[in-house]
Amino acid sequence: MTGIFPNSVSTSTSSRGLSALETQGKLITKPVPTTGEQLPVIGLGSAGTFNVFPQSSTWNEAQEVLKLFHSLGGKVIDRAPSYGRAENFIGETVQQFGFGNDVFIATKVNVLSAGKDAALRQMQNSLDVFGRKSIDLIQVWNLGGSIAQLSAATLTEHLDALRDWKAAGKIRYLGITTSRDPQYDDVEAAMRKYPLDFVQLDYSIGDRLPEERLLPLAREKKIAIIVNRPFTTGNLFGRVAGKPLPPWASEFDCTSWAQYFLKFVVSHPAVTVAVPATNDPKHLRDNMGACFGRLPDEAMRKRMVEYFSSL
Repeated sequence: MTGIFPNSVSTSTSSRGLSALETQGKLITKPVPTTGEQLPVIGLGSAGTFNVFPQSSTWNEAQEVLKLFHSLGGKVIDRAPSYGRAENFIGETVQQFGFGNDVFIATKVNVLSAGKDAALRQMQNSLDVFGRKSIDLIQVWNLGGSIAQLSAATLTEHLDALRDWKAAGKIRYLGITTSRDPQYDDVEAAMRKYPLDFVQLDYSIGDRLPEERLLPLAREKKIAIIVNRPFTTGNLFGRVAGKPLPPWASEFDCTSWAQYFLKFVVSHPAVTVAVPATNDPKHLRDNMGACFGRLPDEAMRKRMVEYFSSL
């Protein structure tokens, strides 16, 4: 057997096998470096998937995804005020079904150059949506600016607001996010300058640029990494369409390409959790299969990259 990280179970994570893992196994978790808090390595994103209204045809299915995520032991739900109604939908749903305190809420703040007071107002609105006394994590979205216009002053204003809230107990963690390669230099500078609990960035087997500097720096600085776009923009699936998994994928309890891509991401030593977005219960169940069984070690990760690159 090629090298594997042993975890709690080794049962297959097919649609049928996942039920056995739900009752017999434990989710794979990783610690937040600053506190040691354990989080399941697969979370749930919401960009483009939960912008729904009560009268919409996708409302019930979207609610089913959140309920299923919770029932499978999922914790981290990532959202932002800029994702249409996603923030309200998630807040309404978790309160309606009574598990609002069971999930790890990660949201974002970005008011561009409107100033610290505007950031505080946006953060308060996020807090009100969930009806909680505190939010687990608030991140400065895109460093508080945009790809075209970034300023150190803007990021500082946002982080000042977050530090005030952390000191007051209104958030437990603070961080920054990006999802674009052009921001990586600015992200690296921020990681070196500011005390951060989390950094969120895009990373996948098809886009491994963060491995060069950002992920090693996160380990050095003891910063947790949340990964968005673990499937890039979904184009990884086009690359493998009609192609079977390699037989040795069973060595790390992988039964689908989604699990292959996700287990590659979360097996990186710097990564704490990946947050693939979906509003499809079937896809959610498949994604959560990557949170059970074993993870590939470094030798297996290299084998996974070589195989994917050969397709």
